[in-house]
Amino acid sequence: MKEKYTRYDTAEYLKTEEDMAAYFEACLEEADGDTAFIAKALGTIARARGMTKLARDTGITREGLYKALSGEGNPEFSTILKVIHALGMKLHVTAI
Repeated sequence: MKEKYTRYDTAEYLKTEEDMAAYFEACLEEADGDTAFIAKALGTIARARGMTKLARDTGITREGLYKALSGEGNPEFSTILKVIHALGMKLHVTAI
């Protein structure tokens, strides 16, 4: 009997604001300075929330968001901040 596999998509499991915030915080801790990893994590949250709504809220096209948040793009920090704000999150800093 042949096994069937489905592609895992983290976005399908981010149902609440708390899920999204916890996921992003975990990704920030895990990233270790990898900006592409952080952008891709935001992209996952954006897909869970709805890219069309995020595009409206940020003033950035859907295509632009997909590119910037793919992990392949190189978004400006201002784009990252717009996305974080539109997702209802904020960054905070703690001393290490």
